Amino acid sequence: MSTSSLLLALLGDARLPSGGHTQSAGLEPALRAGTTSAEVPAYLRARLATVTRVEAGTAVVARAVAANGGDLSETEAAWAARTPSPAIRANGRRLGRGYLRLLHTLWPGPVDVRARTWPRPVVLGLLAQRAGLVPVDLARLVGYDDVQTVAAALLKLEPQDPLLITAWVHDLLPDIDAMAAQVAHLRTPGQIPAHGAPLIERWAETHDATTERLFSA
Repeated sequence: MSTSSLLLALLGDARLPSGGHTQSAGLEPALRAGTTSAEVPAYLRARLATVTRVEAGTAVVARAVAANGGDLSETEAAWAARTPSPAIRANGRRLGRGYLRLLHTLWPGPVDVRARTWPRPVVLGLLAQRAGLVPVDLARLVGYDDVQTVAAALLKLEPQDPLLITAWVHDLLPDIDAMAAQVAHLRTPGQIPAHGAPLIERWAETHDATTERLFSA
């Protein structure tokens, strides 16, 4: 079995065929709503403290539940209750299907038929349990993927110096680590954080009804 650090590098690679290239992590509608490029680091910190923390906590709990042979439906329901935007929930389930294909290919095993509707963090938790990715690295993966998704999308939406964007990601690594440490101990669905981000949720709903867009979310 690969070490957790190598698995983290594999799963955090933008070239992973999971559908991540279709995402801007809410950046495209945020820019349309008036967010400037200079405000992107603040936008990322806001996501890490809210929607990304919920996703990371869900993934960690799903890993723990899967490790104990439990039913992941309660974890999925807890994630849905903490994700009020229908557009974000639908997108999470689309991404979940992408990661489920990866799970079936690299770490095959019995999967409940309901897994086809599980969102990305629940599937990631099951994947982490099968692959041997430790909880804190799983939470780091969720945080890092969110930050890099925004960074990559910004270069397409408002092209600028890639080194500047890379510096922003580098500066956010301690924030990712801090968020991961805060959720790595979670074990039950009731412990999943509940942090709302009303603007991000409203932008997601607007974006879902927009016909001319570069990213699906």
